[in-house]
Amino acid sequence: MPRQNQQLHPHREPATPLDAATVLLLRDAPQPGGASALEVLMTRRSDKASFVPGAYVFPGGGIEPQDADPAHHALADHRPAQDASRLTDAMAAIRESFEELGVLLARRADGSWADADDIAALERKPAPGTAFAAQCAARGLRLAADAVYQLAHWTGDRNLPKRFAVPFLVARMPAGQEPVADESEQFEPVWVRPADALARHEAGQFFMIFPTIRTLQRLAQFADVDAVLAAVAGEKPLWVSSPRSGLLGGKEARFMEHEPPYGELALVTPTGRSEHALDWQSETPVPLLRNVQRLTAPNPGVMTGPGTNSYLVGDPGTGYIAIDPGPADLAHLERLWRAAGGDIRMIACTHSHADHSPGAAPLQAMVVAHGRPKPPILGLPSASTARAASQFTPDRALQNGELLALAGQALEGKITHTLEVVHTPGHAANHLCLLLREDGLLFSGDHILNGSTTVIDPPDGNMADYLDSLDRLDALCAAHGVEFILPAHGYVLGDARGAIARLKSHRLAREAKVLAAMQALPEGSMEDWVRLAYDDVPPRMWPVAQRSLLAHVERIRMLEPGND
Repeated sequence: MPRQNQQLHPHREPATPLDAATVLLLRDAPQPGGASALEVLMTRRSDKASFVPGAYVFPGGGIEPQDADPAHHALADHRPAQDASRLTDAMAAIRESFEELGVLLARRADGSWADADDIAALERKPAPGTAFAAQCAARGLRLAADAVYQLAHWTGDRNLPKRFAVPFLVARMPAGQEPVADESEQFEPVWVRPADALARHEAGQFFMIFPTIRTLQRLAQFADVDAVLAAVAGEKPLWVSSPRSGLLGGKEARFMEHEPPYGELALVTPTGRSEHALDWQSETPVPLLRNVQRLTAPNPGVMTGPGTNSYLVGDPGTGYIAIDPGPADLAHLERLWRAAGGDIRMIACTHSHADHSPGAAPLQAMVVAHGRPKPPILGLPSASTARAASQFTPDRALQNGELLALAGQALEGKITHTLEVVHTPGHAANHLCLLLREDGLLFSGDHILNGSTTVIDPPDGNMADYLDSLDRLDALCAAHGVEFILPAHGYVLGDARGAIARLKSHRLAREAKVLAAMQALPEGSMEDWVRLAYDDVPPRMWPVAQRSLLAHVERIRMLEPGND
C-alpha cells in the first residue's frame, strides 16, 4: 500500500453503507410479429424522496429487522443454497415489492401464485407490530423466496454522503398480477425493455442512476426470462461492484472495477472523491501520489494508446528519477524537466523501443545545460535481436535486483524512494520493470498495459520469456504487497495480482486458439492462422497480431515433445 503521507488527500472515512435490497421483476412480453421480448418492471420515485428523487428504479428499500427474523424465515420457501443472509435479502425484496407496487411473490398451499383477492386482503401499510410475513401466513400464503435469485451486488460510491449496500435480485413476475404504485414512495409503474429504458434515459426522458443504468445494460444482453434465470442459477452474483468517480470533460463520471480508470481512482482517491481528472492530455503533469507524477507524451496512436507515460518518482527534497522519458520530443521533455524543478538525478528506461528511450539523451542534456549534475541514463542495452529503430546503450547497465535510491528530508523527517530493478524479458529482450518499494507500486513499462495487450514481436520478443516474467512479477507483487501497476500506456491498474492473472489467462487462451488454428490448417500460412486465432480482433489489426501469433507459434513448437 502507498504510504499515507504520500497520498494527495487527507484520509476521509466514507459513509457506512446501509443495507437494502431491490428486485427486478421480469416478464416475456409479446411483440409485433409474434415474437416476445424481455421486459423489466420499473417505477418512478417520489420527487420528494430523500434519495435520488424522481429517478426510475426497481422496487426495493431498506432491510428491516423483521426481514432477518428467523421466525419469519420459517414462513418462506427457500433453496438450500440460500443462507440466512440471502434469505433476509429475498424477504426484504418481496416485502418492498408488495408495499410499493402491490406485487406479491407468495404461493398458496397448493403451489399456485397469490391472486388479486389475496393481495386485496393484505395491508400494504400494516399497523406497527404487524409483520408482513405473518400477515401472509395468516392468509395461508408462503413467501416465495425460492423464486428470487441474486443478479448482482452494488455498494454506493465512497464519495456519496448516503450509501447503500444492495443486492439486485431477480424474479419472474407472478402470473395474473398487475403492479399498482403506492402513490407515496413510488409512482407510474412501467414495463419496459432494458434497451428502451436506456434509450429514453439518453434522450433525457427517463432519469436513472448509475447502478440502474449498468444493470440494464447487462440485462439487455438476455433474450428472455429463462436466459436470465439460467445465468443466476449458480447462486453467485454476475458482478459485485462499488463504483468510483472521477472527472471527464469537467463532469463527474463513475466507473466499475473492470473499467480502465478504476485502478487509478483507487490509487489517487482511495476513500472517495470526485476531483481526479481522467482526460488524457500532454500539457500538464498528473500527480498520482505526492512522490509520483505522470506526464503523457503527445504520441497517441494504435500502438501507443493515449501516448507514452513518462513518470517522475521523488520530491523536491530528494530530487527525481525520470522513468521512460519517451520519444525525443523537446516540448514533452521540457515539461518533464520543469515538473521535476530541473532536479532529475537519474533517467531509467524500461526498454529500448522508439517511444520510450530516445528522449533520454536530450533530457540528460537539458539537465546539464541548466547547471545540474549529469543524471546517468540507466537501463539494459538492446540485444542483438533488436530492430534498428530500437538500438539503445545506457550510460550504465542495470542489474536484476539492483536498487535505485533517493533520500532526503521532509517535514516528518528523512524520506526515501527506492526503485528495485526487475528484468522482465518478453516484450523486448532488454525490458525491465521497476518496483517502488516504499509504496508498493510497480512501473511495468510495456510488459503490462491498461486497455490492451502488448505485442510480442520475435526475435527480440519471446512469448515463453514473457509468460515467465509475468510469473516473476506476480511473485514480486505477493512478496511486497503490490496493489497498483503503473503502465507505460493507459491508466493505473488496480488489483495488481488479479490483473496479472487475467493477462496470463488471456495469453494462454489466445495460445489455445493459435494451436487450434494450426491443427485445423496444418499447412496453413501465418495469414491463415491469424484469421482463425484472432477472429475477435478487427482485421485491420491482423498484421500487428501476426507478430504475437508468431511468438505463440514459436512457444508451441518449443513445448512439443522432443524439443526440450
